[in-house]
Amino acid sequence: MKKTPQTTTNPETPVKQSRFASIVWIVLVTIVVIVGIRNAMQGQWESVLTCILTLLLFFAPSMIEKQLHIKLPTAMEVTVFVFIFCAEILGEIECYYIKYKFWDTTLHTVNGFLFAAFGFCLVDLLNENQRIKLQLSPIFLAVVSFCFSMTIGIMWEFFEFSVDHTLKKDMQKDTVIRQFQSVMLDETQSNIPIPVQNIERTTIETADETYTIDGYLDIGLTDTMKDLFVNFIGATVFSCIGFAYVKHRGKNALAAAFIPVVEAPAEDTADGEQ
Repeated sequence: MKKTPQTTTNPETPVKQSRFASIVWIVLVTIVVIVGIRNAMQGQWESVLTCILTLLLFFAPSMIEKQLHIKLPTAMEVTVFVFIFCAEILGEIECYYIKYKFWDTTLHTVNGFLFAAFGFCLVDLLNENQRIKLQLSPIFLAVVSFCFSMTIGIMWEFFEFSVDHTLKKDMQKDTVIRQFQSVMLDETQSNIPIPVQNIERTTIETADETYTIDGYLDIGLTDTMKDLFVNFIGATVFSCIGFAYVKHRGKNALAAAFIPVVEAPAEDTADGEQ
C-alpha cells in the first residue's frame, strides 16, 4: 500500500484560487469576443483573426496542465491570461504599442520572467520525479531557467524579423535616434567608425513619396536589443528567485506562486485513501 504524504494546505484554498482564475478567464474571453464582433462589423478582418488567435491562446494553460499532468499556480495562470490580453488585444488591436512607449518593454520583461519560470519548472519536475535518476544543483536549475527564457526571447525576435521581411509588417518597431557611428562613412576604408551627431532631420525619397523625419530612423535594431535586454532582466530575476526556492525548498512564497506542481496520479490517490 502506497502512502500519501501529508500536507498542511487548506483544502479550500485551491478551490478558491481556481475560481479566481476562472473568473479572470471568463471576463477576458468575454471582452475578446466583444472586440472581435466590433471589428467584424467594421470589416477589420486582420483584427478579427487576432481575436481568434487570442481565444486559442487562452486555452494553452489548461492544455499544458493536461499534457504534462501538472497544476499551474493561480498567480501564474492569471498572469499568463493578462499577458496574452495585453499583448494581443491592447497592444496590437488598440495600438498600445504605439500609444505607450513603455508597453512593449513591460511585456517583454514579463515574458522573460514567465518563460524563465516555465523552463525552471520543466527541469525541476524532472529533478523531483523519482522515476528519473536526475539530481541537478540549484545553480544549474537557475542557469537552465535563464537560458530557456533567453532562447525563447531570441526565437521571438527571429520571428518578428521574418514577418517584417516576408509579410511586409513592422513588428520590430522603428526608433528615432539622434546620433550613430558607421565605418561606411570612412572614406579611407580603414574600418574607422565615423560619428554622426546632433541629427536634426532625415529625408527619405522614393519614386513616389518623400518623407521627412525629425532625427534618424533606426530600423528595428534598437527595438530588438531593448527587447532582449529587458528579457534578460526578467529571466535573471526569476532565475535568482528559483535558485532560492530550490535552495530552501518550499520557503519562497513568490517562487511557489509561479512554479507548477505535479498532480498526484489517480491510482496513488486511491491507494492513499485505503
